[in-house]
Amino acid sequence: MRRFGEVILAELQFTDTFEVKTRPAVVLFEDFGNVVVAGVTSNTQMEGITLTKEDGAIKDSVIKLNYIFTISEKMIKKALFHLRPEKKAAIRDEFIKKLQD
Repeated sequence: MRRFGEVILAELQFTDTFEVKTRPAVVLFEDFGNVVVAGVTSNTQMEGITLTKEDGAIKDSVIKLNYIFTISEKMIKKALFHLRPEKKAAIRDEFIKKLQD
């Protein structure tokens, strides 16, 4: 079972094409084998929550809360690391803020 704050490597489909690529993502929640994730990009100029080497990332990145997917558990290649409670709180707070707008 996947848990909130787990950083995974998964097959994600891009929104502007039918192309599927293996990319990192952060688990938001899992339900009945469906995993809701936020995409991660190494383009640090994009808007989102920073994910640094100190957090466990290979290189500084951004968690994009505007890039949400539901994927099958079968699309997950492997777990990479878990976020610290402070980073999970930042994701939760920003996500709630977006839902209230």
